[in-house]
Amino acid sequence: MGLEVINELRKLKGLTSEQLSNQSGVPIGTLNKILSGVTKDPKLETLKALAKVLDCSLNDFDDSNNNNTCNSKTYSEAFKIFQMLNSDFQRYALNQIKSLLDLQNKL
Repeated sequence: MGLEVINELRKLKGLTSEQLSNQSGVPIGTLNKILSGVTKDPKLETLKALAKVLDCSLNDFDDSNNNNTCNSKTYSEAFKIFQMLNSDFQRYALNQIKSLLDLQNKL
């Protein structure tokens, strides 16, 4: 299971671990174990709560779904570029990405 995406999505949303914990209702200790890799198979309810706050689906946590996952080098490069944008341009970039996803889903 590709749980490292939780930490990356948390950063993209501009949330601290504490904020993600508070908003999701997942105890900070549990969240830290997931983020550090100590917990490899968290409970479904925990993942649902995190996905809701991170605005993603449970499929986004599944690394066996390779056809929708970019390689780590591409993802890392995109993430670094995204971090260089100010908050207004980050919102714009996310909206553009969502538009591309909508277009892809219509094809």
